[in-house]
Amino acid sequence: MGRPSSEFKKGRGSGENPRNRFESFSRIKITDPDWEAEEEPSPATQFLTDTSRTIITTHTSPDVGFEASINPYRGCEHGCAYCYARPTHEYLGFSAGMDFETRIMVKPRAPELLRGELSSKSWIPKFLAMSGVTDPYQPIERKLGLTRKCLEILLEFRNPVAIITKNYGVVRDKDLLSALAKFQAAIVYISITTLDRDLCGILEPRTSRPEKRLEAISILHSEGIPTGVMVAPVIPGLTDPEIPRILQSAAQAGARFAGMVPLRLPFAVAPLFEDWLEQHLPDRKNKILNRIREIRGGALNDPEFGSRMTGKGVFARQIHDLFDLSCRKTGLNREKFQLSTRHFRPPAGSQISFDF
Repeated sequence: MGRPSSEFKKGRGSGENPRNRFESFSRIKITDPDWEAEEEPSPATQFLTDTSRTIITTHTSPDVGFEASINPYRGCEHGCAYCYARPTHEYLGFSAGMDFETRIMVKPRAPELLRGELSSKSWIPKFLAMSGVTDPYQPIERKLGLTRKCLEILLEFRNPVAIITKNYGVVRDKDLLSALAKFQAAIVYISITTLDRDLCGILEPRTSRPEKRLEAISILHSEGIPTGVMVAPVIPGLTDPEIPRILQSAAQAGARFAGMVPLRLPFAVAPLFEDWLEQHLPDRKNKILNRIREIRGGALNDPEFGSRMTGKGVFARQIHDLFDLSCRKTGLNREKFQLSTRHFRPPAGSQISFDF
């Protein structure tokens, strides 16, 4: 691997703050040649209060797999270089680069808002996804516990939840998830991009390392919690050869289900990832970018429904075939699992049940 330049601070996945696409100005770094160059320290993370009045977000996208989600945090300190959610920070007036991983918006009223929305007469029980945008178990969760408090509310209502995370911290909440699982109301996917510990350290700097994620699968499985592995994103030309080994390792740890999503690089993520490749893997940069273009119709991103989550072309089919074959060999996805809303109960403790 190439040695990272001083622009990439320790524990950070981006080396700059590119211009917000909604702003007419940009920040420019000015250096004084008369001063001796010194590496700047990694910027400290700032936690800012998000005053949102709602917590459940819905959408009509046909290819995401869920229609409603909750996100206690906006921005993510995990700092994954490829994160498709980075451009969402631009709606807040921030940059998709360093701002996304160092200016985290916190929703302190998330549990309170969730209780109110689940109690509403207009709420039609449906499963909620946690991490539709950013990871619910990023480092600050250890201190604030907003994700856990939301799970407590979901258990009270017996409302089903699906969690996707890259963080071992999810095992802290095994008691709540196990209780929800008894009502067919919980499933957890642990996302594994690579089993290469060193690559993980620069690609996903503040996430749990691969061996800890496999351990999390094992612990959750032992608690009776339906658990899967999400091979995401698959980075063509870099991590796609690891698909069989990731799935085999996950299955041996106790995973029963698996999913896969190829890399896409929307808006500011493309130049950020290109810069990351230049700093860390310069000798493989062109191959990786060309492979991405092969599955994205000649571009680095494909926003079209139907193909944005799968890719297209011969190489995309090869990746999916490798994934499908590996699932069959390891026994993953052999059984079907569906979250149920039939045990949902209103706050008054009524025995009314729902089944959708």
